[in-house]
Amino acid sequence: MAFTLLLIITCMAGMTGSTSGTCRGPHCPGRPVVPYTIVHPQHGSSVRENPRTLTAEVFVPQCTGRGCRSPANATEGCRGIGCRLPPLGMRVKPRQSPCPGEGCPVGVRGRSSQGMVVKAQDRVEHVLRDFPDREGSPLGIQLTCDVKPGSNEVPSEDALVLQLRVAKGQEKLVEELQTQQSEIKQLQSRLTEQQGTLVAQQKEILEQQRRMFEQMDQVKTQYNLLLDSVRHMSLQDPHKILEGHLENLRPQMRSHEQEAYTMHKVDMDASVMEVGRSLPGCGSCRGDEYCDFSGDWPRCEKCTVCLPGFFLVSQCSIHADRMCQDRDECLEIQNLCGAQNQCLNTPGGFKCTGLSVKDAADGVCGHAYFYNLELQECQACSECDSQSEVSPCTAMSDTVCTSPSDTGLSIAWSGDVALAPDGEFPNMELHIQGNSDRSLVSSSSGQLVFHQHGLVWVDQNLALRHGCRSFVQVCLRLNASEEGGRDLSGIRVEQREGKSLQSISLSAASTVEPGQVLSLFLKSASHHCNPDNEKVHLETSLVSPFSLLWLSHDTGAVAMTAQAVASAHFHTNYRPTFRTSSISDPYIVSLTHDSRGVRFTERGTVKFVLQQAVYSMGQACVSEGFYLSAFVNHNGSSVELTRVFKPGVHYRDSSITLSSAAPVDAGDTLSFEIQAPAQCNVRYFGDDSGISMLSLVWIPSVVSSSISATISSKGLPFGAVRNKALLFRRTSPSVAQVDLAGAGHHHPHRNFIFKEAGTASVALDLRLIHSCSLIKLSLLKQAKHQGAQSTALAQQAGGQMPEGSEWATVGLRVSFPVNNGTEVFATVDCVRGRLNQIAHDVGSSISILWTAA
Repeated sequence: MAFTLLLIITCMAGMTGSTSGTCRGPHCPGRPVVPYTIVHPQHGSSVRENPRTLTAEVFVPQCTGRGCRSPANATEGCRGIGCRLPPLGMRVKPRQSPCPGEGCPVGVRGRSSQGMVVKAQDRVEHVLRDFPDREGSPLGIQLTCDVKPGSNEVPSEDALVLQLRVAKGQEKLVEELQTQQSEIKQLQSRLTEQQGTLVAQQKEILEQQRRMFEQMDQVKTQYNLLLDSVRHMSLQDPHKILEGHLENLRPQMRSHEQEAYTMHKVDMDASVMEVGRSLPGCGSCRGDEYCDFSGDWPRCEKCTVCLPGFFLVSQCSIHADRMCQDRDECLEIQNLCGAQNQCLNTPGGFKCTGLSVKDAADGVCGHAYFYNLELQECQACSECDSQSEVSPCTAMSDTVCTSPSDTGLSIAWSGDVALAPDGEFPNMELHIQGNSDRSLVSSSSGQLVFHQHGLVWVDQNLALRHGCRSFVQVCLRLNASEEGGRDLSGIRVEQREGKSLQSISLSAASTVEPGQVLSLFLKSASHHCNPDNEKVHLETSLVSPFSLLWLSHDTGAVAMTAQAVASAHFHTNYRPTFRTSSISDPYIVSLTHDSRGVRFTERGTVKFVLQQAVYSMGQACVSEGFYLSAFVNHNGSSVELTRVFKPGVHYRDSSITLSSAAPVDAGDTLSFEIQAPAQCNVRYFGDDSGISMLSLVWIPSVVSSSISATISSKGLPFGAVRNKALLFRRTSPSVAQVDLAGAGHHHPHRNFIFKEAGTASVALDLRLIHSCSLIKLSLLKQAKHQGAQSTALAQQAGGQMPEGSEWATVGLRVSFPVNNGTEVFATVDCVRGRLNQIAHDVGSSISILWTAA
């Protein structure tokens, strides 16, 4: 059937009708000929010689003859693909073949009466030129080639085929996506069923745990009844009877241990050694205590109190502590966090993913729970049982209760130090002696045993001389055993010619637990030391050479120790880098990003000590010495807190130490710097043996304060002085708890007056020039009545100045209790010699820390 097709062919590949320039069309010379053939079929026939054959009939209305051709001038101005086909209805009739037989020439062979075959690449431009331009014709189909110039050009028919294939591919893709969505829905339904099964299993496990705890409680009740009966029995062989009962109970106890529920260990054999006598240490325990046999000896311990968010499993008895179990709020309360958030159980509370602070403020945590901003989770509210409630629990804060303590918030203890009679180097122990305080510490075999949980700040003042080669190191160690103990701090006492008396101040901070032991050692790097009086001499006339400040956990104090990293190079100005050894709360106190300082996140008072081991070379080290400074950085501005002086030594190991107290604010950082003369080469050491340690205690400002002062330039003592008082000038802001006496006082600028009861910790350093054979620095307590003698709180002694040194140092550190109205002051004594000068600008200062009792 004859039909008319108007084709408007537009190619975007860069083909043009001009013959000039680069030829990029498919009919260009030199390019492969595209196998396209145009066939003019008759009615009812369709001839295609290959898959790329295009069949079309083109009519020209102006020509009715058989050999008719289009006008010559019709397409002369139109060349290339921009030309349009003639309008609909124009048709070119097929030409009749002049030679239809087989004897036709080769040039016309292939023509038949059914149609004329013409190669498309030879006629496409000519055919397009023969049709007039029909701009804006609404009829026809426009085929666009979407290929780039120079690439493989795809004919228009292939573009249509590709579009059809893409459409079919999209339909298949939609069908596959619908299939996957149905599978995902099935998986979600199965997952929901499995989650329900898991919740049911968890509830069943909780029920089994509850029954198991009840059985354990029954076993412990039977055991307690058995022990009570043993104490009142008077049989001939009660040991065998008790062993028989224990054999019956052991399988039950063993089964519970296999279920991974731990019970407090009780020394069975020790408890039945002597029947008829009360168990050691258990008869004196109070109602809220139990007898603990886990240590070296039985002792009474307070029963554990179940924290908020925990439920009671078993009550506290005379031989076992109370057992508590954490509540799983996510299992007990359905849809606790809503459908959109996931619930995670935490100790004493729960956490909802995606919970914002605004939602928490609206009370999302629920009744009896509050939102903890630090932990970012919901925690159970505390309950005030026997205490009064200060403020109730809210959506964002916990209940505040009054917390009276039996031992108070802080306690001070002091004692003496002596050489062990049988001590030998290289590890010789010093004996700590003092009155035992059963509520806090006790002295046993020269060691200090702690009886309370808390934090401690330890100060040790030593005056000794030695003839050992190299140096002697003084060390504080927590727990005497090498396996479980650790060195808290250490300082080196260098070798000096003439065995002059040297003053050493050693300090450290740590958290302690009941039963831990504190020891003091003298160590030597050389084996050419003997503990006789010719080699080592310890000054024993000092007052309270050993003292400690104990702080309760109720104060909220934080203790931290950090090890200084060794430096492999010589430095003139050196800022030490630290590595954290222990810390009780890393949220409040932490190292800075460069590990050269300590950062604080809340306001409080910090007491710190840095002890740095050095090796110095050069005569300038001896004559000029070096300084250790402490800085506080607040809002980008660095302020120097204090500075101490240390005379150096030539080709010797030594140490420099600095201790002080200062207030800090949130975001403040604490850093240090050591300054040495330009001609002095100094190496800085740090290892795990306790040397080069930074120790500090941070205390909230509500229970602590501090004051600092330097030596006043007025009234400086000089000459052969005895009991000469030192005058001070305050350098820190005034506080309500302690202050320096003013002009209207009996002893202005001399006495420090405490206005509230508590515990004080003092660090005093002097830089001076003297020719005394012995110089003493004392801290005294002012007598209440006029004419009465003042009481010495602490003393430190030093010998002659090092040969070649221009300045010397002496200092003391001590902790002691104070009351409202207590006054203290410092004096200096020079024996056999003169006191020439005391520095009042740099190197002479005092700092006092006050803590509520």
